[in-house]
Amino acid sequence: MIIYIEVEKQWLYMRASYQYKIKPTKVQREKIDNTLDMLRCQYNYLLGQRFDWYEQHRCSIDRCPLVCYLPELKERPNYYNQKASLTRLKKDRPWYKDIHSQVLQEVPKKVELAFERWLKGDCNGKKSGRPRFKGKGQYKTFTYPQFKQHHFVGDRITLSKIGDVKVIVHRPISNGFVIKTVSVTKKADGYYVTLSLDDKTVPTIKPDFNVDNIAGIDAGLIDFIVTSDDERVAAPKYLRKSERQLRKAQKRVSRRKKGSNRRQKAIKKLGRKHKKVADTRKDFHFKTANQLLKKYDVIAVEKLNIKGLARTRLAKSIHDAGWGQFLSILSNKAENAGLLVIPVKPHGTSQECSNCGHKVKKSLSQRVHNCPVCHISICRDLNAAINIRMRGTHALSKKAQSMSGVA
Repeated sequence: MIIYIEVEKQWLYMRASYQYKIKPTKVQREKIDNTLDMLRCQYNYLLGQRFDWYEQHRCSIDRCPLVCYLPELKERPNYYNQKASLTRLKKDRPWYKDIHSQVLQEVPKKVELAFERWLKGDCNGKKSGRPRFKGKGQYKTFTYPQFKQHHFVGDRITLSKIGDVKVIVHRPISNGFVIKTVSVTKKADGYYVTLSLDDKTVPTIKPDFNVDNIAGIDAGLIDFIVTSDDERVAAPKYLRKSERQLRKAQKRVSRRKKGSNRRQKAIKKLGRKHKKVADTRKDFHFKTANQLLKKYDVIAVEKLNIKGLARTRLAKSIHDAGWGQFLSILSNKAENAGLLVIPVKPHGTSQECSNCGHKVKKSLSQRVHNCPVCHISICRDLNAAINIRMRGTHALSKKAQSMSGVA
Protein backbone atom coordinates (compact mmCIF):
# COMPACT_ATOMS: atom_id res chain seq x y z
CA MET A 1 0.00 0.00 0.00
CA ILE A 2 2.66 2.49 1.00
CA ILE A 3 4.69 1.70 -2.15
CA TYR A 4 1.77 2.79 -4.34
CA ILE A 5 1.36 6.11 -2.58
CA GLU A 6 5.06 6.97 -2.74
CA VAL A 7 5.28 6.13 -6.46
CA GLU A 8 2.19 8.18 -7.14
CA LYS A 9 3.43 11.17 -5.18
CA GLN A 10 6.94 11.42 -6.59
CA TRP A 11 5.67 12.97 -9.81
CA LEU A 12 3.72 15.72 -8.04
CA TYR A 13 4.66 19.15 -6.74
CA MET A 14 2.84 21.61 -4.55
CA ARG A 15 0.66 24.34 -6.08
CA ALA A 16 -1.36 26.65 -3.87
CA SER A 17 -3.16 30.00 -4.00
CA TYR A 18 -3.24 32.53 -1.19
CA GLN A 19 -5.70 35.40 -1.28
CA TYR A 20 -5.14 38.59 0.71
CA LYS A 21 -7.21 41.72 1.04
CA ILE A 22 -5.45 44.92 -0.01
CA LYS A 23 -5.99 48.52 1.07
CA PRO A 24 -5.27 50.75 -1.94
CA THR A 25 -5.41 54.53 -1.66
CA LYS A 26 -8.05 56.58 -3.42
CA VAL A 27 -5.74 57.21 -6.39
CA GLN A 28 -4.81 53.51 -6.57
CA ARG A 29 -8.48 52.49 -6.47
CA GLU A 30 -9.16 54.78 -9.41
CA LYS A 31 -6.25 53.22 -11.32
CA ILE A 32 -7.53 49.70 -10.65
CA ASP A 33 -11.07 50.64 -11.70
CA ASN A 34 -9.84 52.35 -14.87
CA THR A 35 -7.65 49.35 -15.70
CA LEU A 36 -10.58 46.95 -15.30
CA ASP A 37 -12.85 49.12 -17.46
CA MET A 38 -10.26 49.46 -20.25
CA LEU A 39 -9.61 45.72 -20.20
CA ARG A 40 -13.37 45.14 -20.39
CA CYS A 41 -13.63 47.34 -23.49
CA GLN A 42 -10.73 45.55 -25.14
CA TYR A 43 -12.21 42.15 -24.25
CA ASN A 44 -15.53 43.08 -25.87
CA TYR A 45 -13.76 44.44 -28.96
CA LEU A 46 -11.66 41.30 -29.49
CA LEU A 47 -14.66 39.07 -28.84
CA GLY A 48 -16.68 41.10 -31.35
CA GLN A 49 -13.93 40.60 -33.93
CA ARG A 50 -14.25 36.85 -33.59
CA PHE A 51 -18.05 36.92 -33.80
CA ASP A 52 -17.92 39.11 -36.96
CA TRP A 53 -15.50 36.75 -38.70
CA TYR A 54 -17.51 33.72 -37.62
CA GLU A 55 -20.79 35.15 -38.97
CA GLN A 56 -19.29 36.39 -42.25
CA HIS A 57 -17.33 33.25 -43.13
CA ARG A 58 -19.83 30.53 -42.42
CA CYS A 59 -22.53 29.68 -44.95
CA SER A 60 -25.41 27.20 -44.97
CA ILE A 61 -25.69 27.18 -48.82
CA ASP A 62 -24.39 23.90 -50.25
CA ARG A 63 -24.40 24.92 -53.98
CA CYS A 64 -23.68 28.04 -56.09
CA PRO A 65 -23.87 29.14 -59.78
CA LEU A 66 -20.95 28.70 -62.14
CA VAL A 67 -20.25 32.45 -62.13
CA CYS A 68 -20.45 34.18 -58.78
CA TYR A 69 -18.74 36.92 -56.82
CA LEU A 70 -16.68 35.85 -53.84
CA PRO A 71 -15.87 38.58 -51.30
CA GLU A 72 -12.33 38.94 -50.09
CA LEU A 73 -11.72 36.61 -47.17
CA LYS A 74 -10.46 38.23 -44.00
CA GLU A 75 -7.76 36.78 -41.83
CA ARG A 76 -9.23 34.68 -39.07
CA PRO A 77 -8.71 36.30 -35.65
CA ASN A 78 -6.66 34.16 -33.29
CA TYR A 79 -4.60 34.61 -30.15
CA TYR A 80 -1.40 35.60 -31.96
CA ASN A 81 -2.70 38.24 -34.40
CA GLN A 82 -4.99 39.74 -31.75
CA LYS A 83 -2.04 39.89 -29.37
CA ALA A 84 0.05 41.59 -32.07
CA SER A 85 -2.69 44.20 -32.56
CA LEU A 86 -2.11 45.53 -29.05
CA THR A 87 0.93 47.47 -30.31
CA ARG A 88 -1.30 49.40 -32.71
CA LEU A 89 -3.89 49.83 -29.96
CA LYS A 90 -1.44 51.77 -27.77
CA LYS A 91 -0.60 54.11 -30.67
CA ASP A 92 -4.26 54.81 -31.51
CA ARG A 93 -5.34 55.01 -27.86
CA PRO A 94 -2.39 56.24 -25.77
CA TRP A 95 -4.29 55.82 -22.50
CA TYR A 96 -3.80 52.05 -22.81
CA LYS A 97 -0.11 52.67 -22.04
CA ASP A 98 -1.19 53.03 -18.40
CA ILE A 99 -1.75 49.26 -18.32
CA HIS A 100 1.15 46.85 -17.89
CA SER A 101 1.89 45.13 -21.22
CA GLN A 102 1.62 41.58 -19.84
CA VAL A 103 -1.69 42.39 -18.14
CA LEU A 104 -3.04 43.62 -21.47
CA GLN A 105 -1.77 40.49 -23.22
CA GLU A 106 -3.91 38.33 -20.91
CA VAL A 107 -7.08 39.67 -22.58
CA PRO A 108 -6.57 37.87 -25.96
CA LYS A 109 -5.83 34.70 -23.98
CA LYS A 110 -9.18 34.97 -22.14
CA VAL A 111 -10.99 35.56 -25.43
CA GLU A 112 -9.23 32.56 -26.99
CA LEU A 113 -10.24 30.25 -24.14
CA ALA A 114 -13.85 31.45 -24.07
CA PHE A 115 -14.26 31.10 -27.85
CA GLU A 116 -12.58 27.68 -28.05
CA ARG A 117 -14.72 26.28 -25.22
CA TRP A 118 -17.80 27.39 -27.14
CA LEU A 119 -16.77 25.88 -30.49
CA LYS A 120 -14.63 22.87 -29.55
CA GLY A 121 -15.26 22.24 -25.86
CA ASP A 122 -12.83 21.34 -23.12
CA CYS A 123 -10.51 18.31 -22.90
CA ASN A 124 -13.55 16.09 -22.24
CA GLY A 125 -15.47 17.46 -25.22
CA LYS A 126 -18.01 19.39 -23.10
CA LYS A 127 -18.89 22.71 -24.70
CA SER A 128 -19.65 25.94 -22.87
CA GLY A 129 -22.27 28.49 -23.82
CA ARG A 130 -21.78 31.34 -26.26
CA PRO A 131 -19.39 33.93 -24.75
CA ARG A 132 -21.10 37.11 -23.63
CA PHE A 133 -19.99 40.69 -23.84
CA LYS A 134 -19.20 42.07 -20.42
CA GLY A 135 -21.20 45.02 -19.15
CA LYS A 136 -19.87 47.80 -16.98
CA GLY A 137 -18.52 46.40 -13.72
CA GLN A 138 -18.56 42.77 -14.90
CA TYR A 139 -14.83 42.54 -15.67
CA LYS A 140 -13.38 42.11 -12.19
CA THR A 141 -9.91 40.49 -12.43
CA PHE A 142 -6.61 41.13 -14.14
CA THR A 143 -3.40 39.11 -13.82
CA TYR A 144 0.34 39.71 -13.80
CA PRO A 145 1.61 36.44 -15.37
CA GLN A 146 5.21 37.10 -14.27
CA PHE A 147 5.86 38.43 -10.80
CA LYS A 148 9.17 39.05 -9.07
CA GLN A 149 9.51 37.73 -5.54
CA HIS A 150 11.07 40.91 -4.12
CA HIS A 151 8.00 42.95 -5.07
CA PHE A 152 6.13 41.43 -2.10
CA VAL A 153 7.90 42.26 1.16
CA GLY A 154 6.24 42.37 4.56
CA ASP A 155 2.78 43.88 4.22
CA ARG A 156 3.47 45.78 0.97
CA ILE A 157 3.13 44.60 -2.62
CA THR A 158 4.31 46.52 -5.68
CA LEU A 159 1.92 46.31 -8.64
CA SER A 160 3.24 47.70 -11.92
CA LYS A 161 1.43 50.86 -13.13
CA ILE A 162 -0.55 50.98 -9.86
CA GLY A 163 2.04 51.45 -7.14
CA ASP A 164 2.94 50.18 -3.69
CA VAL A 165 -0.21 48.77 -2.05
CA LYS A 166 -0.77 47.71 1.55
CA VAL A 167 -1.68 44.05 2.09
CA ILE A 168 -3.47 42.51 5.07
CA VAL A 169 -1.28 39.42 5.55
CA HIS A 170 -3.50 37.20 7.70
CA ARG A 171 -1.16 34.22 7.20
CA PRO A 172 2.49 34.06 6.11
CA ILE A 173 3.67 32.32 2.97
CA SER A 174 5.31 28.96 3.74
CA ASN A 175 9.03 28.56 3.16
CA GLY A 176 9.96 27.12 -0.23
CA PHE A 177 7.03 28.60 -2.12
CA VAL A 178 7.74 30.88 -5.08
CA ILE A 179 5.21 33.44 -6.32
CA LYS A 180 4.43 32.71 -9.98
CA THR A 181 1.47 34.97 -10.81
CA VAL A 182 -0.53 37.69 -9.07
CA SER A 183 -4.17 38.49 -9.79
CA VAL A 184 -6.01 41.61 -8.64
CA THR A 185 -9.74 41.16 -8.07
CA LYS A 186 -12.46 43.65 -7.23
CA LYS A 187 -15.17 42.18 -5.00
CA ALA A 188 -18.24 43.55 -3.30
CA ASP A 189 -16.38 44.40 -0.08
CA GLY A 190 -13.09 45.65 -1.53
CA TYR A 191 -10.00 44.62 -3.47
CA TYR A 192 -7.99 41.39 -3.19
CA VAL A 193 -4.76 39.93 -4.56
CA THR A 194 -4.43 36.21 -5.28
CA LEU A 195 -0.91 34.80 -5.23
CA SER A 196 -0.31 31.61 -7.20
CA LEU A 197 2.47 29.78 -5.34
CA ASP A 198 4.68 26.97 -6.61
CA ASP A 199 6.88 24.57 -4.65
CA LYS A 200 8.93 21.96 -6.50
CA THR A 201 9.45 19.79 -3.42
CA VAL A 202 7.60 16.47 -3.31
CA PRO A 203 4.71 16.27 -0.81
CA THR A 204 5.71 14.03 2.07
CA ILE A 205 3.52 11.17 3.26
CA LYS A 206 2.23 11.34 6.81
CA PRO A 207 4.71 9.37 9.00
CA ASP A 208 2.04 7.27 10.72
CA PHE A 209 -0.11 6.80 7.57
CA ASN A 210 -2.54 3.92 8.08
CA VAL A 211 -4.25 2.47 5.00
CA ASP A 212 -6.81 0.66 7.17
CA ASN A 213 -7.96 3.95 8.73
CA ILE A 214 -10.46 4.53 5.92
CA ALA A 215 -13.94 6.03 5.93
CA GLY A 216 -16.65 6.49 3.33
CA ILE A 217 -18.77 9.64 3.27
CA ASP A 218 -22.16 10.09 1.66
CA ALA A 219 -23.16 13.64 0.71
CA GLY A 220 -26.77 14.65 1.16
CA LEU A 221 -29.16 17.56 1.53
CA ILE A 222 -30.65 16.75 4.96
CA ASP A 223 -27.31 15.74 6.46
CA PHE A 224 -24.42 17.39 4.62
CA ILE A 225 -22.29 14.27 5.09
CA VAL A 226 -22.79 10.91 6.79
CA THR A 227 -19.67 8.84 7.48
CA SER A 228 -19.45 5.06 7.50
CA ASP A 229 -18.97 5.33 11.30
CA ASP A 230 -22.45 6.91 11.53
CA GLU A 231 -21.17 10.41 12.27
CA ARG A 232 -23.37 13.12 10.82
CA VAL A 233 -22.86 16.77 9.93
CA ALA A 234 -26.12 18.64 9.44
CA ALA A 235 -26.54 20.69 6.27
CA PRO A 236 -26.21 24.36 7.31
CA LYS A 237 -28.37 25.72 4.42
CA TYR A 238 -26.82 29.21 4.46
CA LEU A 239 -28.63 30.36 1.31
CA ARG A 240 -32.03 29.18 2.55
CA LYS A 241 -31.54 30.99 5.86
CA SER A 242 -30.51 34.22 4.12
CA GLU A 243 -33.25 34.22 1.48
CA ARG A 244 -35.40 36.74 3.33
CA GLN A 245 -32.60 39.28 3.65
CA LEU A 246 -31.50 38.70 0.05
CA ARG A 247 -35.07 39.19 -1.17
CA LYS A 248 -35.32 42.54 0.63
CA ALA A 249 -31.97 43.69 -0.74
CA GLN A 250 -32.97 42.64 -4.27
CA LYS A 251 -36.27 44.55 -4.01
CA ARG A 252 -34.34 47.60 -2.86
CA VAL A 253 -32.22 47.40 -6.01
CA SER A 254 -35.20 47.00 -8.35
CA ARG A 255 -36.94 50.04 -6.84
CA ARG A 256 -34.01 52.38 -7.48
CA LYS A 257 -33.72 54.33 -10.71
CA LYS A 258 -31.29 52.81 -13.20
CA GLY A 259 -28.01 54.71 -13.38
CA SER A 260 -28.54 56.53 -10.08
CA ASN A 261 -26.07 56.58 -7.18
CA ARG A 262 -28.70 55.09 -4.86
CA ARG A 263 -29.03 52.08 -7.16
CA GLN A 264 -25.25 51.60 -7.13
CA LYS A 265 -25.24 51.65 -3.33
CA ALA A 266 -28.09 49.13 -3.22
CA ILE A 267 -26.22 46.85 -5.65
CA LYS A 268 -23.11 46.98 -3.44
CA LYS A 269 -25.14 46.03 -0.35
CA LEU A 270 -26.72 43.12 -2.23
CA GLY A 271 -23.29 41.97 -3.39
CA ARG A 272 -21.96 42.04 0.19
CA LYS A 273 -24.82 39.87 1.39
CA HIS A 274 -24.24 37.30 -1.36
CA LYS A 275 -20.51 37.31 -0.61
CA LYS A 276 -21.18 36.72 3.08
CA VAL A 277 -23.24 33.62 2.22
CA ALA A 278 -20.49 32.30 -0.06
CA ASP A 279 -17.71 33.01 2.46
CA THR A 280 -19.63 31.38 5.31
CA ARG A 281 -20.25 28.27 3.22
CA LYS A 282 -16.59 28.06 2.23
CA ASP A 283 -15.48 28.40 5.85
CA PHE A 284 -17.83 25.56 6.79
CA HIS A 285 -16.34 23.38 4.03
CA PHE A 286 -12.79 24.01 5.25
CA LYS A 287 -13.67 23.21 8.86
CA THR A 288 -15.55 20.03 7.91
CA ALA A 289 -12.66 18.83 5.73
CA ASN A 290 -10.22 19.54 8.56
CA GLN A 291 -12.26 17.46 11.02
CA LEU A 292 -12.37 14.51 8.61
CA LEU A 293 -8.64 14.61 7.82
CA LYS A 294 -7.74 14.76 11.52
CA LYS A 295 -9.58 11.50 12.11
CA TYR A 296 -9.04 9.46 8.92
CA ASP A 297 -6.02 8.78 6.69
CA VAL A 298 -8.05 7.62 3.66
CA ILE A 299 -11.47 8.99 2.69
CA ALA A 300 -13.65 7.46 -0.03
CA VAL A 301 -16.10 9.85 -1.73
CA GLU A 302 -18.65 9.58 -4.51
CA LYS A 303 -17.65 10.88 -7.94
CA LEU A 304 -20.85 12.86 -8.44
CA ASN A 305 -22.12 14.47 -11.62
CA ILE A 306 -22.95 17.71 -9.85
CA LYS A 307 -23.73 19.64 -13.05
CA GLY A 308 -26.32 17.04 -13.97
CA LEU A 309 -27.83 17.03 -10.48
CA ALA A 310 -28.01 20.83 -10.53
CA ARG A 311 -30.47 20.66 -13.45
CA THR A 312 -33.09 18.86 -11.37
CA ARG A 313 -35.80 20.31 -9.14
CA LEU A 314 -33.33 20.16 -6.24
CA ALA A 315 -30.98 22.62 -7.97
CA LYS A 316 -31.16 25.36 -5.32
CA SER A 317 -30.51 22.98 -2.45
CA ILE A 318 -27.59 21.36 -4.31
CA HIS A 319 -26.01 24.73 -5.04
CA ASP A 320 -26.59 25.74 -1.43
CA ALA A 321 -24.77 22.63 -0.19
CA GLY A 322 -21.76 23.26 -2.47
CA TRP A 323 -20.68 19.63 -2.85
CA GLY A 324 -18.24 20.40 -5.66
CA GLN A 325 -16.37 23.03 -3.66
CA PHE A 326 -16.23 20.77 -0.59
CA LEU A 327 -14.83 17.78 -2.51
CA SER A 328 -12.22 20.00 -4.15
CA ILE A 329 -11.14 21.43 -0.78
CA LEU A 330 -11.06 17.96 0.77
CA SER A 331 -8.86 16.57 -2.02
CA ASN A 332 -6.41 19.48 -1.93
CA LYS A 333 -6.07 19.48 1.84
CA ALA A 334 -5.60 15.71 1.92
CA GLU A 335 -2.80 15.94 -0.65
CA ASN A 336 -1.07 18.70 1.32
CA ALA A 337 -1.35 16.66 4.53
CA GLY A 338 0.04 13.48 2.95
CA LEU A 339 -3.34 11.73 3.09
CA LEU A 340 -5.56 10.21 0.41
CA VAL A 341 -9.03 10.84 -1.05
CA ILE A 342 -10.40 8.12 -3.35
CA PRO A 343 -13.35 8.87 -5.69
CA VAL A 344 -15.63 5.90 -6.38
CA LYS A 345 -18.58 5.32 -8.69
CA PRO A 346 -21.82 6.44 -7.02
CA HIS A 347 -24.14 4.15 -8.98
CA GLY A 348 -26.13 1.87 -6.69
CA THR A 349 -24.59 2.91 -3.36
CA SER A 350 -28.03 3.66 -1.90
CA GLN A 351 -29.73 0.61 -3.44
CA GLU A 352 -27.23 -2.13 -2.55
CA CYS A 353 -27.37 -3.67 0.89
CA SER A 354 -24.14 -3.04 2.77
CA ASN A 355 -24.56 -6.33 4.67
CA CYS A 356 -25.38 -8.88 1.95
CA GLY A 357 -25.15 -6.97 -1.35
CA HIS A 358 -28.78 -7.50 -2.37
CA LYS A 359 -30.28 -4.63 -4.38
CA VAL A 360 -33.25 -3.00 -2.71
CA LYS A 361 -34.90 -0.41 -4.93
CA LYS A 362 -36.26 2.59 -3.05
CA SER A 363 -37.46 6.08 -3.85
CA LEU A 364 -35.65 9.20 -2.67
CA SER A 365 -38.30 9.84 -0.02
CA GLN A 366 -37.64 6.45 1.62
CA ARG A 367 -34.97 7.23 4.23
CA VAL A 368 -34.57 3.77 5.79
CA HIS A 369 -32.91 0.77 4.14
CA ASN A 370 -34.82 -2.47 4.88
CA CYS A 371 -33.28 -5.56 3.29
CA PRO A 372 -35.73 -8.47 2.72
CA VAL A 373 -32.85 -10.99 2.51
CA CYS A 374 -30.71 -10.34 5.59
CA HIS A 375 -33.43 -8.29 7.39
CA ILE A 376 -31.07 -5.44 8.26
CA SER A 377 -32.67 -2.05 8.90
CA ILE A 378 -30.41 1.00 8.89
CA CYS A 379 -30.45 4.59 7.69
CA ARG A 380 -30.30 4.95 3.91
CA ASP A 381 -27.36 7.40 4.05
CA LEU A 382 -25.39 5.21 6.46
CA ASN A 383 -25.92 2.22 4.16
CA ALA A 384 -24.56 4.28 1.24
CA ALA A 385 -21.55 5.47 3.27
CA ILE A 386 -20.61 1.87 4.17
CA ASN A 387 -20.86 0.86 0.49
CA ILE A 388 -18.65 3.82 -0.48
CA ARG A 389 -16.04 2.76 2.09
CA MET A 390 -16.01 -0.83 0.75
CA ARG A 391 -15.62 0.40 -2.83
CA GLY A 392 -12.80 2.71 -1.75
CA THR A 393 -11.03 -0.15 0.04
CA HIS A 394 -11.35 -2.33 -3.05
CA ALA A 395 -10.03 0.42 -5.36
CA LEU A 396 -7.08 1.12 -3.04
CA SER A 397 -6.06 -2.54 -2.79
CA LYS A 398 -6.44 -3.02 -6.55
CA LYS A 399 -4.14 -0.08 -7.32
CA ALA A 400 -1.63 -1.23 -4.73
CA GLN A 401 -1.47 -4.69 -6.32
CA SER A 402 -0.99 -3.24 -9.81
CA MET A 403 1.78 -0.91 -8.63
CA SER A 404 3.55 -3.68 -6.72
CA GLY A 405 3.39 -5.83 -9.88
CA VAL A 406 5.01 -3.04 -11.90
CA ALA A 407 7.71 -2.59 -9.25
